[in-house]
Amino acid sequence: MRSHQSSTTNCHRRPNSLDEPEPNLRRQTMDITKLVVSSREAALLYGDYRTYHSQLSKKLLNCRRKLNIATKHRGKFQPKAAVTAQQISENHEYLRLQLLTAERAWAQAMSMKASHSADTKGLHGKTRSHIVSRLEKGASAAEALADALSDDASGASPVDVMEARAYAAMLRGAAYFEKQSWQACLKSYAVARIIYSALTTSVKGDIFKDLLSETIDPSIRYAAYQAKIPRTQPVPTIARKAFLAADSDLVEEIKEKYPNVLEHADQDVKKGLAGAESAPSTLTWRGREVKIEDAAIAVAWASVASIKSRLAEKAASTESYLPKDMAAAYDDILIASQDAVDATKQAIDELKGEGVPQSDPRMQSLQITRTAVNYEMISWRIGRNRVLVGKDDGARMDFTQQPKRKKKTENETPPEQQTLPPGRQIARLKEKVVLYDGILQSIEAITELPGVANDQELSTRLEATSQYFTALKCLAIARSHSIAGTPLNALALINHALSETTKAQPVLSSTSAPSSPSSPRNIQVTKEDINLLHTLLSGELHRSRALVEILNTNSKKQSSPSTNDFPLPLAAQLSSYPAGAGVNLENIVTYPPRLETVPVKPLFLDVAWNYIGYPDKSSGKVAAAAGKVQEKQGGSSAEGAAGGEEAKPQRRGWFGFGR
Repeated sequence: MRSHQSSTTNCHRRPNSLDEPEPNLRRQTMDITKLVVSSREAALLYGDYRTYHSQLSKKLLNCRRKLNIATKHRGKFQPKAAVTAQQISENHEYLRLQLLTAERAWAQAMSMKASHSADTKGLHGKTRSHIVSRLEKGASAAEALADALSDDASGASPVDVMEARAYAAMLRGAAYFEKQSWQACLKSYAVARIIYSALTTSVKGDIFKDLLSETIDPSIRYAAYQAKIPRTQPVPTIARKAFLAADSDLVEEIKEKYPNVLEHADQDVKKGLAGAESAPSTLTWRGREVKIEDAAIAVAWASVASIKSRLAEKAASTESYLPKDMAAAYDDILIASQDAVDATKQAIDELKGEGVPQSDPRMQSLQITRTAVNYEMISWRIGRNRVLVGKDDGARMDFTQQPKRKKKTENETPPEQQTLPPGRQIARLKEKVVLYDGILQSIEAITELPGVANDQELSTRLEATSQYFTALKCLAIARSHSIAGTPLNALALINHALSETTKAQPVLSSTSAPSSPSSPRNIQVTKEDINLLHTLLSGELHRSRALVEILNTNSKKQSSPSTNDFPLPLAAQLSSYPAGAGVNLENIVTYPPRLETVPVKPLFLDVAWNYIGYPDKSSGKVAAAAGKVQEKQGGSSAEGAAGGEEAKPQRRGWFGFGR
């Protein structure tokens, strides 16, 4: 048995001796963090913490057998001696032994915590104390390993020592977390964060970054919240303050080995969360002021305010920008407002995960903040669509072809704008309809935000705004029908658009928020906008009625071959009885009226002409003419008398027949 022990020991020690370890072994990196993270990911990928705990138990037994320190079957238990720096220098299996011991204790604690996660009453006293004892054991093993590696005899590099300290601080922070000792937990996690941040600058890889974002930063945020630290302070600032108060010796060591780490933390605050201290601490929306307790929300909201001012400056010079160029200027404010929405949602999810009820004042403030930032984001989204639609929200027709961009010479005259063909005109109107649909969907999304339905004034204004854009949509569709040659459909749509505008005009005209023409477009519809649309639709309605009337008149003329074939209207047939056919009520009078002749007794005029003496140049001629008339009359009477004297045969009977 002794020979077996000696051979096993010599096998692991080859070819070094106990007094003089191999120099290359001293400089070899131990990769403590990589070993822990890879083991967790491999086990949790296909299993849970219980599976991970059983795997660690098997690995730990194999490691003890390799080191020949495993308890024999039915053997007496021997207390395990602490691992020394000399043993780690001789054989790295002792390092792995300590890591497996700490990880098994942590996995057992997480397994018990996961099994009781569904309990509504939370962890009981005995269960919590058992979890704390397992985490305490794992933290003690990790701290013993860190102390052993700190000795120069261990042959560990400075990176290995830092990794061991960070791992021990992370397990100690988990133990304090379950104990609900928030200040101590905050200090432990702050030590782990600062060390891992320092290692990130000197070691390639994303292992440390993943630990910071997935494990350490959420724990620091929750512990800071429980410790009543304002949420407006970012995580790097909280960790830096807690680290400076944790261990003065470690602070000096960090400053000596990594002098730029603490300064780099401040730079991260300035870059990623610039202006957190100067960011607004309150948010006012609809006359209600709420306190912003989250740093990410405050910074995002301050960014929205600064970008809004830049957008207003660019909107003041819109004359030199095309609609697409001006719409591209909205991208920055949409991104900033979306960041504010995401930060608010994350803060609400964190409070829900902590079990905070909806009636809590913090949750109520976050709900109001959520409605405000969502309203702001949707408002700018609507403004971008309004810019793309065109001037005056696309109310006026503009079917001129946009000139292509090219370099303009000094004496070059601008080209004449050409009107688009009917097909392109209808295509442009379809694009406007799509934009109007997007605006209406955005307004509907606003009505579904928390608290909007209870605000009667806001709901009324949103409904009027929806009617305004519905009228614009109907106007665009009506124009496409007019271009396609169906004016009757255009008349019906314009009539509906005018009725929608009439309903919205009293609400939108009574706005108390004046808006200058150069201000950037958003959901706000001004008094000038609604009045312009109402006037335009009134004119379009009269125009469409005239077009329909002309169409009907032309169709009636085309249905009749000639004007003489028109049947007599009912007004011209009042003296006749409609036998059999009945009365045609569709033809009451002749419309439009036609020019017709009127009889004025022409025989009477011909006889009267014989008795009229027309005046001549002299009065004598008039008298002579009158004498001639009398002579003609006298002569005719004399001839009649002479003829009467002649014998004429006497007629007998009717009409001269008979004897």
